[in-house]
Amino acid sequence: MDEKESFRVGAAVRRRRRSLELTLAVVAARSGLSVPFLSQVENERARPSRASLEKVADALGTTAVELLAAADPACTVDVVRDELPTDAPRADGPSGSRVRSLVRGHQQLHATEFTGDHDTAREFQHRNDEVLYVADGAVEIEAEGRAYRLGRGDTLYLTGGVRHRWRATEPDTRVLVVAVAEHIDAVQDRRR
Repeated sequence: MDEKESFRVGAAVRRRRRSLELTLAVVAARSGLSVPFLSQVENERARPSRASLEKVADALGTTAVELLAAADPACTVDVVRDELPTDAPRADGPSGSRVRSLVRGHQQLHATEFTGDHDTAREFQHRNDEVLYVADGAVEIEAEGRAYRLGRGDTLYLTGGVRHRWRATEPDTRVLVVAVAEHIDAVQDRRR
């Protein structure tokens, strides 16, 4: 592996393993590597040597080169700039509404900014936890049979699997939604 350019190969390994419907135990048996080590690789807590990556690739019926090509760059800092000046008209959707991603690429977190109206009839249900933050304006959120009214600066936390919908109740409302990405197996500790 080229030391000058670091890649997050773990996500590529996980995607390939899951596409083949293999367990970590099967890949461990095929590769001669341990399940804990493979888990650490997939979760970006361990970086495999070139020899280990080749063993994993063989176990997954691919090559180390293909896994590296499918890997995400290990970007520790990424700036996503607003492409339009604040005084420019925004017309990405109905009535000047706008949706923009605040995080690029295949990351562990997704963050999206909603401005103005959106499809209020649409119901959302995400696999993992998420937070809705009202940056400007106000919203009404329906979740688990209850309505919640949120104003500027308010936050609503939803655990994974909760069905919900929301609507802006003031013009120029801006909502930030930050969620654990769908491809992540979030561990839920319900011992509380």
